[in-house]
Amino acid sequence: MAKRSAPEVNAGSMADIAFLLLIFFLVTTTIETDSGISRKLPPIQPEEQDPPPLKEKNIFIVIVNSNNDLLVEDSPMELEDLREAAVTFLDNGGGQGPEACTYCRGAKDPASSDNPNKAVISLQNDALTEYGTYIAVQNELVAAYNELRNREAQRLFNVSFIEMEDAYKDANYNGDKEKLKERIQQIKDMYPEKLSEAEPKKRG
Repeated sequence: MAKRSAPEVNAGSMADIAFLLLIFFLVTTTIETDSGISRKLPPIQPEEQDPPPLKEKNIFIVIVNSNNDLLVEDSPMELEDLREAAVTFLDNGGGQGPEACTYCRGAKDPASSDNPNKAVISLQNDALTEYGTYIAVQNELVAAYNELRNREAQRLFNVSFIEMEDAYKDANYNGDKEKLKERIQQIKDMYPEKLSEAEPKKRG
């Protein structure tokens, strides 16, 4: 009896099928990207140096405890009120003489910050603070700086600070980038972001 030959599988189109599947997965797959908070670390110092002295009134203390409660300058505060409180502190302009602020529009309370260049926001978190609360507090504090920077950019250059930064990052921007960079730095120097974060502690 003659042996039957086993039927062959046509593998000629396997490469095409694999190629199509590869394209399908490349097109439909979403790549997760980590998001975080932009922070510029200070340069490494060759040797230990004592920190410059700070007046207590130039420090705005924000504490978040393990229950995600907000304590600002020793008083409880809701998250939605934090930005306004930070703006009031940063824009106070209570300094006299060389520490006076000519562009500040605050109350000039001598018991509060002298100058935006002297003002420091100290953020202290508990080790058990929820990450979402931590980010929300950070966003409000950064938004306070941006609000003041936007105001001064509008006053000096008739454009918001955010728009200036976006234009500088735009590869298709056809203006004078060097001049734009100088203007951005000018606004940053008026309201420098001095946000100090203490090591998380157990506060209860």
